[in-house]
Amino acid sequence: MIIKSSYSNTPVWRDIHVSAVLPDELKFLDEISHNLWWVWNEQAKDLFENLNTEEWDKSLRNPVVMLQNLNSDEFESILHNPQLMEWAHQTYAAFKEYMSKPYDTTRPSIAYFSMEYGLSHILKIYSGGLGILAGDYLKEASDSCIDMTAVGLLYRYGYFTQTLTVDGQQIAKYEAQNFSNLPIEQVMDNQNNPLILEIPFHDRIVYSNIWKVAIGRINLYLMDTDMEANSEFDRSITHQLYGGDWENRMKQEYLLGIGGILLLKKLGIKKDVYHLNEGHAALINAQRLFDYMNDEKLSFNEALEVVRSSSLYTVHTPVPAGHDYFDEALIGKYMRPFVDKMGIPWQQFMDMGRANPGSQEKFSMSVFALNTAQEANGVSKLHGKVSQEMFQPVWKGYFPEELHVGYVTNGVHLPSWATSSVKALYEKHFGLSFYQDQSNTEIWKKIYDVPDDELWDLRMHLKNKLVDYIREEFQIGWLKNQADPSRIVTILEQINPDALLIGFSRRFATYKRAHLLFTDLDRLAKIVNDPKRPVQFIFAGKAHPADAGGQNLIKHIVQIAARPEFLGKIIFLENYDMRLAKRLISGADIWLNTPTRLQEASGTSGEKAEMNGVLNLSVLDGWWYEGYKPGAGWAITAERTYDNQVFQDELDALTIYSLLENEIIPLYYARNSNGYSTEWIQFIKKSMAEIAPHFTTKRMMDDYFNRFYNKLADRSKKLHANNYAKTKEIVSWKENIAANWDKFEVLELHFNPTQQVGIKENEESIIYGSVVIDKKDMIGDLGVECVMVDYDSTENKAEFIEKYEFELVKKEGSVLYFEMKKALNDPGTHQYALRVFPKNPDLPHRMDFAYVRWIS
Repeated sequence: MIIKSSYSNTPVWRDIHVSAVLPDELKFLDEISHNLWWVWNEQAKDLFENLNTEEWDKSLRNPVVMLQNLNSDEFESILHNPQLMEWAHQTYAAFKEYMSKPYDTTRPSIAYFSMEYGLSHILKIYSGGLGILAGDYLKEASDSCIDMTAVGLLYRYGYFTQTLTVDGQQIAKYEAQNFSNLPIEQVMDNQNNPLILEIPFHDRIVYSNIWKVAIGRINLYLMDTDMEANSEFDRSITHQLYGGDWENRMKQEYLLGIGGILLLKKLGIKKDVYHLNEGHAALINAQRLFDYMNDEKLSFNEALEVVRSSSLYTVHTPVPAGHDYFDEALIGKYMRPFVDKMGIPWQQFMDMGRANPGSQEKFSMSVFALNTAQEANGVSKLHGKVSQEMFQPVWKGYFPEELHVGYVTNGVHLPSWATSSVKALYEKHFGLSFYQDQSNTEIWKKIYDVPDDELWDLRMHLKNKLVDYIREEFQIGWLKNQADPSRIVTILEQINPDALLIGFSRRFATYKRAHLLFTDLDRLAKIVNDPKRPVQFIFAGKAHPADAGGQNLIKHIVQIAARPEFLGKIIFLENYDMRLAKRLISGADIWLNTPTRLQEASGTSGEKAEMNGVLNLSVLDGWWYEGYKPGAGWAITAERTYDNQVFQDELDALTIYSLLENEIIPLYYARNSNGYSTEWIQFIKKSMAEIAPHFTTKRMMDDYFNRFYNKLADRSKKLHANNYAKTKEIVSWKENIAANWDKFEVLELHFNPTQQVGIKENEESIIYGSVVIDKKDMIGDLGVECVMVDYDSTENKAEFIEKYEFELVKKEGSVLYFEMKKALNDPGTHQYALRVFPKNPDLPHRMDFAYVRWIS
């Protein structure tokens, strides 16, 4: 009998994981492995490594997988090792003590929403700086005992794995995450069945699993739509971080925003403050508006007042092109039925996402966030100013300098990013209590008492660990992917821990200007090939699969690195992740950063380097604009010389070459009889003493409470009190002002300081003004102020100088009398104009109700 192939179909292979059952005596190890506390606790990491070093390495340092892969005999071996068991019990006791500390009830509770979180390399729900920052923030919230709950998405494929071809072409490979191998737990209902979240989309219900990530004391809840109850189009919503087209981005942001609030409601979680980390989370406030209208029976304006009072929007993007804008047809497809349920006109909703209401602009998630959040902030001092400029069109009649948009400079979670050996040095010289007081500059000054040779030995240890890591982690991949094995051997032999190592690793976008170093290849070749003073450059980073410019930069660097004069002197390490990042930011001598000015919102990789005694060489942008101290690193000026970016790039490249040749390299190689540069060590000490303490997440967390969270929580509480009495009062006043704004009449205006005015306070230098306004049917008061500017008529541009408010001196019915008597502070010829604004002591700031009328 002849068997035909059609008589046998193709099998469908499914995973089955066989693992030994943890003995009862070791169940606590599973508990520790499922809480990311171990990520920044050296005792816990060392314990897992010593349970079985081989399996620890095979699992890529994933304790969940490692414990799954141990067999019964190996568990028995652990149980019969008294020293190891004592270590394990001590670690568990430390974990339980950490977890037992209660939340700080003197501080408001926070709900935090972000599209990505960088918590560990084994949990691929991050792509770059935004996610790493969010992950660090949750860790700090845990350490600081903050009552915080975070919400995000669990991506089946996460962000891509990067490989490079011989010629440097980036290949993006998306690898599915096996959720059972991750330190996460599925949330179950009372019957121990998976708790399913139902999210009403415009024409259907989308279903989501809910997963919990324990980060010390903090819970992060993640939504996952990759389940059989959904269509294939909805299962893929949570497949890739920043993957797919604009419609999939719309669905992801709908899920994060609308779904995120529904998730918290389903879990019964309410918080004092709602923090939107980037505009991706803007739609949380759409759902919150609906809930207040539906559940509390508030009007739309009343609900908006309440929602705004407890909302903070943090922007990380310094250029308008980096924000999410959706066509009206696309936003309408998903949001129109939702808006109809709210009972407000569609045009009103669209205008909440437009800087110019009534226009045909696309819907901006950032503008919607600004219009539904009382507070907003950038992520560095300079970025705060850039954000004021960027967002000024939202509040016409006010100048950027007047806006309420503030800043909190990003920091990094020191226990996560300082290596174990660096933390050992801190604990030895600063004391164990140092971690609770990381921002205390007096403690950091103790670094000056550390012997120079001890600090040099530490730096050499970290450099050797980096070199060993490169040789161990990349040799096999390089041999597999590269055409010439001898080339790989040459690279491995050339890596020199005694050389000056300069690191450049980050997301590859064109504004990062990774190409600057290669402007003059002959000059660069002389620098890296000096036999007495060798220098090596290590690059790493991913470019978004849709960013051709970023990918071309990578290709360009890889091709230059392959040239004979640069082989082994310039190295590009593929698949940049958190593990590689930690090795690079601790093992380099110099951390190089060359962004186009005002396009680096903050940047945190250089801050991580600071914590490990690595010096920064950077453009004065982002955090380095605040952090740079002479004698503690090097700066490329913040000022532009050329409007032409090509010329500016050439000048900045020349500056880098000059700094390397004339300052950095000579300083590093000014070796004493003990074989190291005491001058270099002094730079390190000064950078750690004067820069590092200001850029921790501990300081960052304190800033958020002091500048935003506390006042939001206080005002929100007042607006909720007595059945929203204050809310209704404020809204009634606003509605009255809005209805009558065009009706008030200026009866008298006497103000004309055209004569020369001095700046000393005497009768000749003081200017006088008076204004009489009939406010008609308006409730409450108005304000009048003189705004001084320098006005450029050729460009129709006014530069704000100062404003001076008139005093309300008398009221007669609806007539208000204002006077001003003021000595001016700024010499020179200026221009002025007078404006009227609504005034109410219950407003948090002027942009909360930004009505303005200029009078003359």
